[in-house]
Amino acid sequence: MKVTIVSPERTLYSGTASGVEVPGSLGRFEIQENHAPIISSLTAGNIYIKGDTPETFAIAGGFLEMSGNEVNICVE
Repeated sequence: MKVTIVSPERTLYSGTASGVEVPGSLGRFEIQENHAPIISSLTAGNIYIKGDTPETFAIAGGFLEMSGNEVNICVE
């Protein structure tokens, strides 16, 4: 699935992943391919991009939208 992480200053990540683990407001959760559409607020913590080249991003909070195998994350 396509994953994009943006901050007010720049794009932090744009690529593909097999899964994304995020710090949701009600607890950590993971999004995988073909996940149902969702919008969620995020709290401070780490975003883990899973796949061939795993990556980790520390965030102060933000929002996530998943729709049509595209994850868009706006972070602070």
